[in-house]
Amino acid sequence: MDRAIPVLNHPAPDTINLLLTRRSGSAKAMTGPGPNASELQTILTAAARVPDHGKLFPWRFILFEGDARARMGDVLAQALKETEPDAATPERLDFERARFLRAPVIVGVVSRVRYSIPIPVWEQELSAGAVCQTMLLAATSMGYVANWLTEWPAFNPRVSEALGLGEGERIAGFVYIGTSAMTLEERVRPDLSKIVTSF
Repeated sequence: MDRAIPVLNHPAPDTINLLLTRRSGSAKAMTGPGPNASELQTILTAAARVPDHGKLFPWRFILFEGDARARMGDVLAQALKETEPDAATPERLDFERARFLRAPVIVGVVSRVRYSIPIPVWEQELSAGAVCQTMLLAATSMGYVANWLTEWPAFNPRVSEALGLGEGERIAGFVYIGTSAMTLEERVRPDLSKIVTSF
């Protein structure tokens, strides 16, 4: 018999500190180690607890680890040759073959919307975005850095086909997770006085 998970009903200052200090680490400056199998399971479990109107689970995950990262690089090189032959220089093809080698673990987040139901498509897509953000937070809380990217592979039909994306599915992002090879520096944040109004 399943037990209900108790709802947090007390202050969590460590969580607020994480939210106020989290920042992405560039995939270009990542190295190992990345999360082990148990840690990755925890990250994905946390990501799957996002708001989800209708309990649709309008997302799924594709994991790229080990040799799979190089295989994905071959997919990217082939997709580039087929869809942008003029851009497929030897240098660019080498870069694409190495794209998924930038981090030890990459999670592809697939948004999968259902149409003709009461739940708006926009809300389903926002849920997939929340998955990506929660994954960043979970990875950071474990001492890793993470980077949520799309880049051209997320929008290329050949890549989507190779990844087995079906009707209503598209890439919400590739989340790179690893260890930063450089010190993270704070970036400019918005001035709240310019983006907050009262109704």
